[in-house]
Amino acid sequence: MAFDIEMIKKVYENMPSRVDKAREIVGRPLTLTEKILYNHLWDGTPTQAFGRGVDYVDFAPDRVACQDATAQMALLQFMHAGKSKVAVPTTVHCDHLIQAKVDAATDLARAKTQSNEVFDFLSSVSNKYGIGFWKPGAGIIHQVVLENYAFPGGMMIGTDSHTVNAGGLGMVAIGVGGADAVDVMSGMAWELKFPKLIGVKLTGKLSGWTAPKDVILKVAGILTVKGGTGAIVEYFGEGATAMSCTGKGTICNMGAEIGATTSTFGYDDSMSRYLRSTNRADVADAADKVASYLTGDPEVYADPEKYFDQVIEIDLSKLEPHLNGPFTPDLATPISKMKEEAVKNNWPLQIQVGLIGSCTNSSYEDISRAASLAKQVAEKNLTTKAQFTITPGSEVVRSTIERDGFIDTFHKIGATVFANACGPCIGMWDREGAEKEERNTIVHSFNRNFSKRADGNPNTLAFVGSPELVTALAIAGDLGFNPLTDKLINEDGEEVMLDEPTGNELPAKGFYAEDPGFQAPAEDGSGVQVVVNPASERLQLLAPFDAWDGKNIMGAKLLIKAFGKCTTDHISMAGPWLRFRGHLDNISNNMLIGAVNAYNQKTNSVKNQLTGQYDAVPAVARAYKAAGVPSIVVGDHNYGEGSSREHAAMEPRFLGVKAVLVKSFARIHETNLKKQGLLGLTFANEADYDKIQEDDTINFLDLTEFAPGKPLTLEFVHANGTKDIILANHTYNAGQIGWFVAGSALNLIAAGKA
Repeated sequence: MAFDIEMIKKVYENMPSRVDKAREIVGRPLTLTEKILYNHLWDGTPTQAFGRGVDYVDFAPDRVACQDATAQMALLQFMHAGKSKVAVPTTVHCDHLIQAKVDAATDLARAKTQSNEVFDFLSSVSNKYGIGFWKPGAGIIHQVVLENYAFPGGMMIGTDSHTVNAGGLGMVAIGVGGADAVDVMSGMAWELKFPKLIGVKLTGKLSGWTAPKDVILKVAGILTVKGGTGAIVEYFGEGATAMSCTGKGTICNMGAEIGATTSTFGYDDSMSRYLRSTNRADVADAADKVASYLTGDPEVYADPEKYFDQVIEIDLSKLEPHLNGPFTPDLATPISKMKEEAVKNNWPLQIQVGLIGSCTNSSYEDISRAASLAKQVAEKNLTTKAQFTITPGSEVVRSTIERDGFIDTFHKIGATVFANACGPCIGMWDREGAEKEERNTIVHSFNRNFSKRADGNPNTLAFVGSPELVTALAIAGDLGFNPLTDKLINEDGEEVMLDEPTGNELPAKGFYAEDPGFQAPAEDGSGVQVVVNPASERLQLLAPFDAWDGKNIMGAKLLIKAFGKCTTDHISMAGPWLRFRGHLDNISNNMLIGAVNAYNQKTNSVKNQLTGQYDAVPAVARAYKAAGVPSIVVGDHNYGEGSSREHAAMEPRFLGVKAVLVKSFARIHETNLKKQGLLGLTFANEADYDKIQEDDTINFLDLTEFAPGKPLTLEFVHANGTKDIILANHTYNAGQIGWFVAGSALNLIAAGKA
């Protein structure tokens, strides 16, 4: 039986009447996205139609999911909320703090030793506050959620940007910062600007070498890393219903890479099959009773241009396998063009490592199709030219593929099976030789490929593809190899071609795991003690941020003017820094160390205006803070792209930054800044970015009049005494201004005023 089945039945019980009322109020047929959103309004039955991209709306998510790296800060904040138990079903998953180096058993044992303090903290907090706890080794949060908690028509938030993976089971699942999660865990409404809608019509059917991953790689090439910002992407059409549930999850997972709020698919037979295969027939039976409400109205899909803000159509029968990269997940190249592009751009053709798995592509279907290629290495007398690794998504998947012989198949070609954890995908990969920073090429089935993301080497060129394409490329060891047309030379000197990959959507013998790794919380957690050692380097109890003093900010110094792409990886790196995610002071030592200074084109080198010397960004920020001097950060387009990590907002707040002024924000990061009491501002005139000089002092002239819809006026005083007046827009509503005034959203919760 499913977890929280009564909650799921309640969602379905409310859905028909609420959706029917919404359809009446809106006055037209509804998309699936709209049905789910209107069924999850905080006030219950809809009473008004909301403007897409305009109205802020309060929602009531069904559940919350947290991964261990972000859960630390989220739960440290929740401890301040004064609640005895979480208000909605919540889970914590230990997946980020396990470094891939040797093999699953060795790496997991090492992680349990190195991060024991953190795992014990998360376990005890979960036990105390009624939170389900998934132990280290149980699997990656998004795969575990898909296997256990996701359900068609539901709404969840999670403290990881790839929470959107659950859209593969028909949810509206959205990545958020920890402060948003705390709101919902505390029993409060969750606020979101009503999203715009992008419809993706899939015609035809996938076949041969083309996989679901190629759909989102193609979409990323069309929309770019910011084309989905402020929108939910809804997939539909014959190509969608013909696809597996886990394939849908892969597509939704990488929707985070186009900036989309989330992505989703309508309920269909593939979802029913998956639910039943994962021991949730009760959910499938309940969904079947309201099936028409769990997909878009027929009129919407028949004439999508009338109902979506943007429509993209992809013929899956003509779709070619893609590789995206390097350094950005939206640089899409069909495999037939890759050799030409690689030569033109001087990308190293020799592939050093191929990596499959991760939360994006670790389903039974993914692994079985990759294994069908691995079997051909022996059958065709080939050798695998590149190193090859597999990261299973969960202990359930790992146990099942071991039982069915796939792990043995991979071992026979020299592959390494890592732990059921994020590993290389999140930068937790102790790759031998990476410290040499040699220029090299890797291919993987992960979701992100930013510079330094996988192994910390800025000269590693990472390309994203499907597990089957990555496997073929690892066998060939050649980035220019096209398995659809090219031959390989085997050990006998013969030319051979790889056969098309084959696999099973679901295991014929069912899923299996002796111990999935779940720990249920105590029925009564009041007696559970949560202890944080004051001398700990890993965990630190939080002190509330100071409230605004009600005055204009004057005499602020420019901390950094970031040039070009500045993701959350640049603002607060992962990898080895993950160990400090529960200690705000320590992790603040990585603040903006990856951002490029526009004035010297260097990273982690900015001018300290108090001394005239250049120093590391965190060091300069600490110097300003110690001197009582406020500071601001300036950035480029899509600032804060990538992970949901709220540390990228909390660190600047902790180190005295008062405002972040950029050309445009990624959605989650802008919200995180607001939640932590920072000013997230955008240039009214983007060209003003060029007016800002290295020695500027900044005065806020009308912050005392801070109000919704009213731009703020900033005075930039240059070293020579001249000034530029720059107008800054913002998207704060009255409630969000209240967060700023109080010092943070959490301060309001703790005061009982939220």
